Amino acid sequence: MNTEQHKLGSGFGARSTTDDVLRGIDLSGKLAIVTGGHSGLGLETTRALAGAGARVVVPARRRAAAQEAVDGIDGVEVDELDLSDLASVRSFAERFLASDRDVDLLINNAGIMAAPETRVGPGLEAQFATNHLGHYALVNRLWPALARGGARVVSVSSNGHQLSGIRWDDVQFERGYDKWQAYGQAKTANALFAVQLDALGRDSGVRAFSLHPGVILTALGRHVPTEEMIAAGWIDENGNPTDPSIKTPAQGAATHVWAATSPQLAGRGGLYCEDCDIAEPTTSDAVLTSGVREWATDPEEAARLWALSAELTGVDAFSATA
Repeated sequence: MNTEQHKLGSGFGARSTTDDVLRGIDLSGKLAIVTGGHSGLGLETTRALAGAGARVVVPARRRAAAQEAVDGIDGVEVDELDLSDLASVRSFAERFLASDRDVDLLINNAGIMAAPETRVGPGLEAQFATNHLGHYALVNRLWPALARGGARVVSVSSNGHQLSGIRWDDVQFERGYDKWQAYGQAKTANALFAVQLDALGRDSGVRAFSLHPGVILTALGRHVPTEEMIAAGWIDENGNPTDPSIKTPAQGAATHVWAATSPQLAGRGGLYCEDCDIAEPTTSDAVLTSGVREWATDPEEAARLWALSAELTGVDAFSATA
């Protein structure tokens, strides 16, 4: 585990908002890409970054809906990207690279949670493919623009990573599917991706982070039945939030924005963040709590996952034979 995986005392916390963490930060002249930047936490992230002066590119699976969502936000452009389709990832990256622009910030925000068993591409489990492999391929294909910009890359993980490490003996859940275990594995993959990207990219000035945004009631929960949300203590029978830890979108996206822009993280990387600070390691058997499990920050696990991802996607910007 990275020896810097400890709280900084950032001065921010669980109730800090995007406005709080961006106060005094000028992003004029910066270009950010926010996947899924048209809904939920992604939309709040887009608003916040654009409000601080950044040009924001929002690639989305449903381009028309994304355009409608961001209309009225200055400095935002929309493109098409389906993270579950590696050909779509390649096409978006090629279009962006053809614009000859550098990337300063990349926030891998889009994802799915607790989805019913679905296979994409050559039989890949959809949560692993969409949440992790699509973003892995995107970063590797955009690498020239990221390296030129000395980008900061932020991957949105979750405390759901505590539900499962990487299931090396059955990554694709071919021997029985569990939607929450699959989500947990995908969120662990998001964190490990940041560890290895940081190790590979730091000499080019690219640093990477992952994070848990908190519990926020957004469209991410579309696959979770109301009865399950009630049983989990998230909402009551009328759909009203009952968990006092639930954040607003502006509070949930604050850690996205803090990890992407904070000068407090200069010279650091490969770290898992929460509540606008670096998270503490945890060895607790409890799940869906604070802190990061060792399996999500282990550099050997991260390197192994990178090799598997390269094999599954056919892309690796750091391979000598690429």
